[in-house]
Amino acid sequence: MDLVDLIITVCALAAPAQCEEQNLRFQWSGSLRQCAMAAPPYIAQWIGEHPKWSAVRWRCEYLHARDKAETNL
Repeated sequence: MDLVDLIITVCALAAPAQCEEQNLRFQWSGSLRQCAMAAPPYIAQWIGEHPKWSAVRWRCEYLHARDKAETNL
């Protein structure tokens, strides 16, 4: 298993132009594409804890590599 960062771009509901990235780090044994496809439950949990924000895109990155898999809403 490798450590991956799930990087979520979130924008404020009250100011949609105000966006930032949030990182969730966890162990993952699949590919980066599989990580990106499996991300919605983790994103939903984060949004549930931060209801003033909306997720607009996300990607997974290995901590030791530059490989990426990205998904846009």
